Amino acid sequence: MKNESAIRKQLLALKTAILSDALGKTGAMDHDMHCFSANHRMAGPAVTLRIHTADILMIGKTLSSCPKGSVLVIDGQGELNTALWGGATTTCARLKGLAGVVIDGAIRDVAVIRRDRFPVFARAVVPNAGGAEYAGEMNVPVQCGGMVVNPGDWVVGDEDGVVVVPVARLTAVIETGVRLVEVENKIDRAIRSGKDLGSILRYDEKLARKSKEAFLPQMRFLDDTNL
Repeated sequence: MKNESAIRKQLLALKTAILSDALGKTGAMDHDMHCFSANHRMAGPAVTLRIHTADILMIGKTLSSCPKGSVLVIDGQGELNTALWGGATTTCARLKGLAGVVIDGAIRDVAVIRRDRFPVFARAVVPNAGGAEYAGEMNVPVQCGGMVVNPGDWVVGDEDGVVVVPVARLTAVIETGVRLVEVENKIDRAIRSGKDLGSILRYDEKLARKSKEAFLPQMRFLDDTNL
């Protein structure tokens, strides 16, 4: 596999929409995982953290051990009434050279974060601070934004949201993504030249084919003599 710098450059050149298409129209976190920062673009291997609900004890500890270029993924169990991240942690993460943070939960100090170029993705904003009482789990599979994220999976963010690329599929997804960009560019040129989108994508042919197929999937078995 290529080094992290080369992988990051390739992924940042692809939109999350393209990566989702390359994953078979999957891989995207929930629609309400928003970026609150001045910069939405990030890509890096995941360092994962599962915490006790509304508790920030392990966040600072994990942040201290995150390698440069990684994306910290925090499973906050979707708790929206307690902030797990703020201005100080944003500044610390940026100075450490992290690529970004994704939080299944809430943040605060959003006025500060909006001016910062460190990408902070989360579900909500709330003033309440979390407690600091319970140990969590680092670098274990977590759920974040409706997606399972394993340590080392690549996490990519932009204006459209966040996509998780399993490390085992990374090379294939990048290659497919590059081909999809070529196709999209070709379609865009055709549209700008005056061609009709429906004709380009052959919608009439597809509709004609669909009209000859059974309208319910189970109808395919009507002529199956093995049933």
